[in-house]
Amino acid sequence: MRAIFVMIRCELGRAYQVANHLMDEIQQTSEVHSISGEFDLLAKFRLDSDQDIGRFVCETVQPSPGIAATFTIISLNPFTPDHGHFGDSS
Repeated sequence: MRAIFVMIRCELGRAYQVANHLMDEIQQTSEVHSISGEFDLLAKFRLDSDQDIGRFVCETVQPSPGIAATFTIISLNPFTPDHGHFGDSS
């Protein structure tokens, strides 16, 4: 599994509807946060290692009702309080 993050710009007044749709209808959705700035939402998705990221975003996320634009961020290495950096020998 790997994580990707998608910043989402919503049509005016649709951020809550989009967030609910992502959580309810897309099983790979892990979290959705409302954010400030140019984008309205930040969504975290957990994908299988062999899943095509571009295809997932273009065919699953972007067609969701109320989404005007997206910006995708691919996670390289997760850091967590209980595990630190994967591969860290300390």
